[in-house]
Amino acid sequence: MIQTQDLPIVEIPDKTDSAHKGWDALKGLSFDDAITTIANGAVQFAFKLLIAAFVFYFGKFLIRKLYELIRRILIANDVDASLQTFVLSLVRIVLYFILIVTIVGILGIETSSFLALFASAGVAIGMALSGTLQNFAGGVLILLLKPYRVGDYIEAQGYAGFVKEIQIFHTVINTTDNKTIIIPNGGLSTGSINNYSLESYRRVEWTIGLCYGCNYEKAKEIFKQILLSDDRVVVDTLQMDMDKRKLKMAEETVSEEEDDCPPEDPDCNEEKRSFWDRLIHKNKKRKEEIKKKIKKKTTLNLSANLNVSRPPFVAITALADSSVNFVIRAWTHNSNYWDLFFEMNERFYKELPENGFEFPFPQLDVHIADVPSTLSLK
Repeated sequence: MIQTQDLPIVEIPDKTDSAHKGWDALKGLSFDDAITTIANGAVQFAFKLLIAAFVFYFGKFLIRKLYELIRRILIANDVDASLQTFVLSLVRIVLYFILIVTIVGILGIETSSFLALFASAGVAIGMALSGTLQNFAGGVLILLLKPYRVGDYIEAQGYAGFVKEIQIFHTVINTTDNKTIIIPNGGLSTGSINNYSLESYRRVEWTIGLCYGCNYEKAKEIFKQILLSDDRVVVDTLQMDMDKRKLKMAEETVSEEEDDCPPEDPDCNEEKRSFWDRLIHKNKKRKEEIKKKIKKKTTLNLSANLNVSRPPFVAITALADSSVNFVIRAWTHNSNYWDLFFEMNERFYKELPENGFEFPFPQLDVHIADVPSTLSLK
């Protein structure tokens, strides 16, 4: 047999009746004792109120400093302006919420019920706005990773156009026929994006058909002469990219040297700066040193690997039913792509016949076999 012992019953005080019990306790006291109790309670509440006020003003000061520190860090790292506003607003709201909850707890008010209420409200709102929150997360990723920027020509989600605006929940693009398309950021952050503006140079390609029996060696030379006579056709594309990057690096180095504080400027003196300014300045200098090392290594890699020539390419691509098809490829700057494409079509159509080449029409050769004389029809 297992013997059980009776456990003592512990009464849990009801918090809802605390005010009534306090009033009942005052009823049993004399007038002097009641005045003393009320005075002690008032002094304790005033002391808590004083501490809460101190915490509030100190918290505001600390929030302001943290806000300024985060703002400077975002600016120093060249974060997008839209993302800066969003991050700063979110940081301020979260910090003020923590400060208010802390003050409420100092005053003696129960905070668990408030936190439970906010948590349940957050879950309900998150379930109701699941699609919107996905677009919100996609917008944050786009602003952070920057797969495209305002002004780029992109193709995504079945639409193509210039990026007009990048917002938190959607991206606005303008098509070439001036239609405004609004695409949710959720699909853009998880789908494929073709950014035509990301690279400086693009390859242009034409397919031209000439008659059978033409001198294909001469045709290849004519094609190359037409292409090389246009200044928009570049030969050393990657080498030009390397030169542009070197020039940009040199300009950034000069701008960084100009941004450094001269020693005779009293406002830039290390001793005149505040603690936050010195901390940010040291972090910025450390990041600049890292960037310089990366740029130096990148320059060496570019010098070793990007000295590549890209002359125009001409070859026979197919022996079609009615023509010999030539493929012509050339490199040009991204901004000259369509102008070069259409103007070269006009030059091919005009200059090839002048050099003795013809463009064939679709044709079909019919051969009639001779019927032997020994056969007779019955």
